[in-house]
Amino acid sequence: RYSYGQRPAELDEVIVRPLDAYGAIRYLRTRTDVIADQIGLQGWSNGGSATLSSMAEVAADEPGAAMRGPKIGFRAALAFYPACGLKSRFDDRYLPYAPVRVLQGEADEEVSPRRCAALVEKSRAHGGDIEITLYPGATHDFDDPGRRRQSLEANRAAKADALPRAQAFFAAQLQGK
Repeated sequence: RYSYGQRPAELDEVIVRPLDAYGAIRYLRTRTDVIADQIGLQGWSNGGSATLSSMAEVAADEPGAAMRGPKIGFRAALAFYPACGLKSRFDDRYLPYAPVRVLQGEADEEVSPRRCAALVEKSRAHGGDIEITLYPGATHDFDDPGRRRQSLEANRAAKADALPRAQAFFAAQLQGK
């Protein structure tokens, strides 16, 4: 928290971290205990922002572009309470290449749920397979199992819904394909 402006460029969630995600998928596909064409991506908070950026269609000449796409990239992604400004990189158009779901508290004190809802709405208008679930009264990090976050009924309710929702989403997207 409060480190966004001081974050070093090598930790940039919009440009650099997606390259890390694609490095990870490349590695996972070498493992015999991983089904190479059924890999999903999930991130929380800043990692949720990196997840959104990782799933975006980008120009062919951008770093990592060759790894993106429904046949070669991640099959689906889930972003928990991301910051959806994405450094204004996708203000003109955000279009995920595979299904994306966003789970966010309406009372998030660190990022704007309205901004995420607007990003999702605009993407859907362009044909994006992206949805957002907003949890009334839930805060940032609503699924943190610690006493502080779980002392709020809205966070407990959001967590109780989000965990099976996430499992069902990935089961539907990754199994049997």
